[in-house]
Amino acid sequence: MISIGDFVQNQKTGRLGRVIGYGHQILNNVYETTLKVQLEDNHEIAEDLFSAWTVKP
Repeated sequence: MISIGDFVQNQKTGRLGRVIGYGHQILNNVYETTLKVQLEDNHEIAEDLFSAWTVKP
């Protein structure tokens, strides 16, 4: 399980950052959980589906 404060990497883009929150998107009439991540390289906030992120040690 990914938690707030975890260091994660986006599997599609390779970008790294820390989880700062959760969100959701509606895809095909289904709520999908997203992660809000503050990116390491420029401190922007990225949001993508939970399944797009992996925890980095």
